[in-house]
Amino acid sequence: MTPFNKPYMTGKELWYISQAHAAGHLSGDGQFTKRCSQWLEQRIGCEKALLTHSCTAALEMAAMLADLGPGDEVIMPSYTFVSTANAFVLRGATPVFVDIRPDTLNMDETLIEAAITPRTKAIVPVHYAGVACEMDTIMGIARRYKLLVIADAAQGIMSSYKGRPLGSIGHLGCLSFHETKNIISGEGGALLVNDAEFVERAEIIREKGTNRSQFFRGQVDKYTWCDIGSSFLPGELITAFLWAQMEAADDINQRRLALWQRYHNALASFERAGLARRPVVSAHCQHNAHMYYLLLPDLAARTCFIETLKTKGIGAVFHYVPLHSAPACTGYGRAHGDMRHTDSLSDRLVRLPLWMGLEEHINEVIVEIGNALNAIGAR
Repeated sequence: MTPFNKPYMTGKELWYISQAHAAGHLSGDGQFTKRCSQWLEQRIGCEKALLTHSCTAALEMAAMLADLGPGDEVIMPSYTFVSTANAFVLRGATPVFVDIRPDTLNMDETLIEAAITPRTKAIVPVHYAGVACEMDTIMGIARRYKLLVIADAAQGIMSSYKGRPLGSIGHLGCLSFHETKNIISGEGGALLVNDAEFVERAEIIREKGTNRSQFFRGQVDKYTWCDIGSSFLPGELITAFLWAQMEAADDINQRRLALWQRYHNALASFERAGLARRPVVSAHCQHNAHMYYLLLPDLAARTCFIETLKTKGIGAVFHYVPLHSAPACTGYGRAHGDMRHTDSLSDRLVRLPLWMGLEEHINEVIVEIGNALNAIGAR
């Protein structure tokens, strides 16, 4: 079997976990959490990086920081994971979905302004496949309308837009370290605070609504309940694992990019033949090879492609069911305008295996992908 994903270990994870255990600190904000936070602050350039137990948790923190409530609206793409919407629905706000671009599959920045109402409070760009949204345009709209920008950069670690790391553009950014991401800890995430105004409150929300962080820094003589919040900290064993990954981040990034390019070069002829479309990366964006996907002619072709590869022991999968078409959207969200690209592309997209160690198998995988595409073309 060649699975769709296989979690990678650098070789130091278990050693660092044993160190965390030996230090006798297994709850949050120990030595490894601090190392990981500092790494993010230095590499991304944010005011504060707060490790969380998931990207979902980081998004929920961002929604709290935005002071959203019933009647408020948040603009986002429909082609995203449910957590992007749920974080704001939990505060009583309404996700307003706009269509995606047919090239990058990111939210179409030209549709945002028309979706703004007096109730709009934030824009949530999602950097799909680690390829940046058009952030200059989005930030310009946000400034004109005095809106917050909360970047869902779950897939964006080590990617950049015009030289700026993803997650650093906007008031807040959210990262994921789920086992399917480039740098992993099993489950895990981070809230990146780019606006200093939010730092103190973000710490309080993350620590169950208390000023516990200030207490441990010696800024107050006791800590107490100050605000809403929850338990968003990851345990120290999780961040010990993550630290091993961060130490190897540059090597992981280069190896993934090499695998991505192998696919891209090998599948060019199939794109020219009209059998599939390859990913598009804008010239001013540096992606991180988070995923390699193909767009097939239609849903039937995608289904046939996935089933054909499955018979060869190769795991290929589709991605999101658009949120605007989900049952919960009736009660919690709404679409603004035509969603034709979201509907069409979500039916046609298939993700190919891309993980550390695939180098040993990629030639055989590419051959079978080619055979599957040719079979579809011969139908």
